[in-house]
Amino acid sequence: MSCGILCNDVHSRLNPVRVARIARPQSTAEASLLVQEAATAGMPVSICGARHAMGGQQFGEDTLLLDCRSLTAVGEIDRDRGLVEAGAGIIWPDLIAALHAVQQGLDPLWTIRQKQTGADDLTLGGALAANIHGRGLRMAPIISDVEAFTLVDTSGQILRCSRVENAELFRHAIGGYGCFGIITSVQLRLTPRCTVERCVEITTIDLLIPALEERIADAALYGDFQFSIDECSPDFLRRGVLATYHPVANEDHPPARELSAADWEELIHLAHTDRAKVFEVYSGHYLASHGSRYGSDTHQLGVYLEDYHCGLDAKLDSPPATEMISELYVPREYLVTFMARAADLLRPSGIPVIYGTVRLIERDTESALPWARQDFACVIFNLHTEHHEQGIARSAAAFQSLIDLALSLGGSYFLTYHRWATRGQLLQAYPGFPDFLRAKDRYDPESRFQSQWWRHHRDLFSAP
Repeated sequence: MSCGILCNDVHSRLNPVRVARIARPQSTAEASLLVQEAATAGMPVSICGARHAMGGQQFGEDTLLLDCRSLTAVGEIDRDRGLVEAGAGIIWPDLIAALHAVQQGLDPLWTIRQKQTGADDLTLGGALAANIHGRGLRMAPIISDVEAFTLVDTSGQILRCSRVENAELFRHAIGGYGCFGIITSVQLRLTPRCTVERCVEITTIDLLIPALEERIADAALYGDFQFSIDECSPDFLRRGVLATYHPVANEDHPPARELSAADWEELIHLAHTDRAKVFEVYSGHYLASHGSRYGSDTHQLGVYLEDYHCGLDAKLDSPPATEMISELYVPREYLVTFMARAADLLRPSGIPVIYGTVRLIERDTESALPWARQDFACVIFNLHTEHHEQGIARSAAAFQSLIDLALSLGGSYFLTYHRWATRGQLLQAYPGFPDFLRAKDRYDPESRFQSQWWRHHRDLFSAP
């Protein structure tokens, strides 16, 4: 291993990589110059933002790591078309605040449509790299929210990419995990901000899709279902909290009480020690918030506790651990079957489910490597993973079993969170993956842009 700078992702902490050097470009021109210098030196380049992805996409051993979090400029809003140009390194709270600041007193107030949930300090460029989605009930992945972007390619050339200009690069770089170049700024499609009212009920997985369809017919814009994680209960993965958000008259409303950092610390502790009680506490909070009103953009923000496992492990006197995430997709008509079989898989595994949710996604018809091949139900599992060989192997086996289950029902899985899928699983979920790798070779014949994620998949497909 090199003696370079040790990097890791901020959530799973399972991707330690030593990069040769870190550079922080302040502009697109500087990013271009850094790539040209790396090309002259024959050095591979990796790209990171906030480092939340868990599959090793941000780092490559012995690479020049370009940390893009200084690319935060926000341009003027095109109020006729609802567009804004923003630096790829900006995080969502700062983007929302900037949009609000320059539109005070204006109507409509243009703002974002969707962002990732679970954490806020995620960059816009990272969102494009993974082609993310949020809790929108009638939304495709974020590629549908992108008008154009600026990209620095393998030679340092600065390109503008859209559906009409460098269109193939547009399709490959969004959802391309940094393999095709550095996205430095994004022209984002916005939407008028509105007030939304939270509607909460306790329901079961067999009633979920009909309930969501009814809420959508009633104009709900956002929503999700947080399911029970108590493996000792018959309600495991079955009963949950359905919260949807409906537009209402844009009137003044008092701020709703949201879960504080202390509340989340309590919930996380209970999720590790008393999974029956954690649902009671969590559902009680949400039921009490029924009827609360929020901004359609700011309601997507929330508390995220970094490094919470360090204190938790010490408090519980347990081995070092984190939660590993996987997101599985199934046709909506098979959601009930998937959840019942997933419960049968996870109960005897001995691996605690610390958090889980169900959302909806609409089909992605644009990206070169689409994960939303049809209108899916999205199921997110956070599995407690102890940081030793046996603990990691247990989680890997559990996620492989869940992927097999999703595939058996015509579903798929998200590439962002780990590299534990087999080659066969990858090909079944992403039949276009070999073409994706060939496109990478065409656009980047010298493999200038590298990561542990890309190296893993390159080797997976080069093996006999």
